[in-house]
Amino acid sequence: MSFYQDRILPWLTHLAMRQAQLVPYRTRVASRATGRVLELGIGPGLNLGFYGPSVTQIIGIDPSPKLLEIARDAGRQHASRLELIQGSAEAIPLENSSVDTVVTTWTMCSIPDVSRALLEARRILKPGGQLLFVEHGRAPEPSVQWWQDRLTPPWKSFTGGCHLNRAIADLIRSNGFAVQDLNVGYMAGPKPMAFIYEGRALPRS
Repeated sequence: MSFYQDRILPWLTHLAMRQAQLVPYRTRVASRATGRVLELGIGPGLNLGFYGPSVTQIIGIDPSPKLLEIARDAGRQHASRLELIQGSAEAIPLENSSVDTVVTTWTMCSIPDVSRALLEARRILKPGGQLLFVEHGRAPEPSVQWWQDRLTPPWKSFTGGCHLNRAIADLIRSNGFAVQDLNVGYMAGPKPMAFIYEGRALPRS
């Protein structure tokens, strides 16, 4: 792993995702979590302060050891119910049907094999479990899509693999889930980077 990937990129990610405008999204998503929770791409632990008392355990998985160090510091008040795992969302080291809630916030854009990660999330969720998500992705307007498709190759080369053009709701539906609640729209910022999918999905039988 390069110095940039190991040191610079985690700190850039940490600073960028602290934007105040993301707090309402994090609050809504994390506050709906219940029971045993797995957070995919926990990063520096920016969601930890928004989980409520109905959450009994928080398991965070992330490939970056540096970000997990930051998350461990951020989660000191949750130490009794926090477990951090260095690993990949495409190969989650948990048993089948062992988690009540999977949470993903601005993570699906950068997972190399996002379909595999969603199938893994489906595998570990209990019957009646839920996937809670807020992600940026493919916009509905062709003019914005044009920019997203052309910006994604250079963009992902310096943002840790972030794709601007993934159709998040379609990916969720095509990998074992039924979307129950979905809110979409632009947050403040350049349109190719700012189209947001926020919602809840249940594993299909």
